[in-house]
Amino acid sequence: MNGQRQSEPPPRVARLVLVTPEGAMVGRLAPVPVGLPWWQDAQSVVLAVQEYHGIDVTILRLLEAVRDRPHGGEITYLAEVAEPVPAEVWAGRLEPHPLRQSYAEPGGPAADLAWATRILAGHGLKPAGRPVQIRSWNLSSIWRIPVARQTVWLKVVPPFFAHEPRVITALAGRSVPELLGHDGGRMLLADVAGEDMYEAPLPRLLEMVTLLVELQSAWTGSVDQLRSMGLPDWGGPALIAAIGDVTERASEELSRNERTLLQRFVSGLANRFAALESCGLPDTLVHGDFHPGNFRGTGRTLTLLDWGDSGIGHPMLDQPAFLDGVAFEYVETIKEHWARAWLARLPGCEPARAAGLLAPIAAARQAVIYRRFLDNIEASEQVYHRDDPADWLRRTAALLRAGS
Repeated sequence: MNGQRQSEPPPRVARLVLVTPEGAMVGRLAPVPVGLPWWQDAQSVVLAVQEYHGIDVTILRLLEAVRDRPHGGEITYLAEVAEPVPAEVWAGRLEPHPLRQSYAEPGGPAADLAWATRILAGHGLKPAGRPVQIRSWNLSSIWRIPVARQTVWLKVVPPFFAHEPRVITALAGRSVPELLGHDGGRMLLADVAGEDMYEAPLPRLLEMVTLLVELQSAWTGSVDQLRSMGLPDWGGPALIAAIGDVTERASEELSRNERTLLQRFVSGLANRFAALESCGLPDTLVHGDFHPGNFRGTGRTLTLLDWGDSGIGHPMLDQPAFLDGVAFEYVETIKEHWARAWLARLPGCEPARAAGLLAPIAAARQAVIYRRFLDNIEASEQVYHRDDPADWLRRTAALLRAGS
């Protein structure tokens, strides 16, 4: 998810509790400094443990963090090691949890990699080297697998993102990754040429917007098909109920003024959605995490990645996150281009008015998304998202205050 900009986090120090692939306890390693502060980044932890302890590990999940929000600081992970190694006694306990992902359990990553190897074989391919663990957290497990003259990516996601491979399949032939195979939340993806586009210049940013509008306009009449793929519903009735629920559940974390603003906002949502409907842009496919960093590109191509946050709703829901990720001086030009792109496809529509009506709804939707994560992940991993619902509701209140 593309969240609000934050200050640079402190360095990360990782302490690993080790188990065997069968789940037998090995013990705890002495802490090691890690090159990157981001908690979900597994590759830098694996490299640090290789350097400091001389052993190969697979990161399974976060057990404990000293800091109360990401990132940096001292982190304790559960990790898997092929066979017992010298380690300190660990006095903690590993308890089962009904919301734990399969890749966070001993043996889980190996099962995912074995599946990927079978899919590669079906394409006449096989790994040409050792798979590299890139990421492991409550939203995804990602591995890079070298294959002769190319790279493929194994991505495994939890059930609430399991529509991602179905969306990519439905969009095949457009500017999305090539899917080599999928099974539930498992995906094997071909490498995408080019580089990440976080720092894209203005002309490329405008191309990204054009690409999205073209894609969304093609799906405006296919909402039933999107529903059949299991995408979440962010239409008026569903989002009104969800925003009301997350606002009530986060009320104790908000100031009295924020609660008052948000309660008034929730009570007026039906009227706001009616005004939104009069703008003439129908519900369609929403990417859900549309920002420049979710594009890879070359001089001639652009590929839109990470469809796990996608849903069904108003197309302008994708605008705020994108504008949040670009230089301030580009914002007005991008807004104008976005409006022209929709007017070219739906003459008479009012994308600019829709965007204004949607701004606080889009912020509140982020609170809904993070609340959904918290309701569907185990307690030890909730530190990743614990503050996000209230943070996004505060941002919603700030938008309402500015708008009034």
